[in-house]
Amino acid sequence: MNMTHYMELLAVNQPWNLIIFMAIPIILAETLAITELYLLFTRKFDGAVYYLNRFSGIAVGVYFVGIIYYIVTNAIIPITQAGEWRTVIDVIAVSTYVIAGLPLIWIALQEFGLVNRALDQMGKLKIHAICVALFLVFGHIAMIAGMLDPSILGYKSANPHQMGGNSDHEFCHPDGHGDMMKQHQKMIDGQMPMNNKGHNH
Repeated sequence: MNMTHYMELLAVNQPWNLIIFMAIPIILAETLAITELYLLFTRKFDGAVYYLNRFSGIAVGVYFVGIIYYIVTNAIIPITQAGEWRTVIDVIAVSTYVIAGLPLIWIALQEFGLVNRALDQMGKLKIHAICVALFLVFGHIAMIAGMLDPSILGYKSANPHQMGGNSDHEFCHPDGHGDMMKQHQKMIDGQMPMNNKGHNH
C-alpha cells in the first residue's frame, strides 16, 4: 500500500514522530476543547479549569507555530519544488493539517492580548469555541485524507517492486538459477550420477 506524506511522516522515526506531530497537539487541543465546554456551561472564569484552558490555548498555539514552520520548510516547499506530490489526496492531507493549526495560533494570539482586545470574556470564549471547531474539522479531514491510499487516484510508487505483502521474500540471484540449470542438464545428459534408489551411506 502506498502512503501519503502525512502518513509517512507519522510512520517514520517511531514513536517520536507520532508523539510530536499527533499525540502532543491532539492532547493539548482536546484539553482546550473540554475546558472550553466547561467554561461555556458554568461561566466560571477563575479557578483551575480556567487557567488550564488558558495554558492549553497558549501552549497548543505556540506549538503549532513550530510544527507549521517545520512542515512548510521540510515538506511542502521541497516536495512542491521536486513535483513529488502523491496526487491531490496527498496535497489535501498535508495542507489541511497545516490549516488546522492556524485557528489554534489565533487562540494563542488572543491569550497574549494581541488580537480581539475589544471583546469581553464571553466574546473571547466564543472565538475560542469557533477556533476549536475549525481545528477539529480540518484536523479530521487531514486524518481521513492522510490514511487514504493515493494509488486510488493513479499514483504509482517510484519503486515498482515495493509490495505491501510478503516482506520475507528471499532474494535469489539469477546466476544461482543458471548454475542449477547447468547441473540439471548434466544429470539429464548422464554426466552426473543419478541415484534413484536413494542415498547410500
